[in-house]
Amino acid sequence: MVMADKAYSSRTTRSHLRRHGIRAVIPQPADQAASRKRLGSRGGRPPAFDRDARKQRNTVESCLNKLRQWRGPATRYDKTVTIYLAGLHLAAVFIWSAS
Repeated sequence: MVMADKAYSSRTTRSHLRRHGIRAVIPQPADQAASRKRLGSRGGRPPAFDRDARKQRNTVESCLNKLRQWRGPATRYDKTVTIYLAGLHLAAVFIWSAS
């Protein structure tokens, strides 16, 4: 499943994902919806949109924003993957314990 912003709601993006069997959760911008409605029956039906999946995307984004506030994971100065992941886990533990 791909969850994206309204900026990626073009017909070509959706058709590419559909061809590859990937489900898309992308809200439709107002101008695209108006254009589709203006065409009437030739405009087709609106693309499927799962609100519950969209809410999960918001949760993930807010967690990533909290992690980005930590200097280590945000700047990526760590030389090795192990050190970077240890810092990431440490930041996640602090965020989890604070909530």
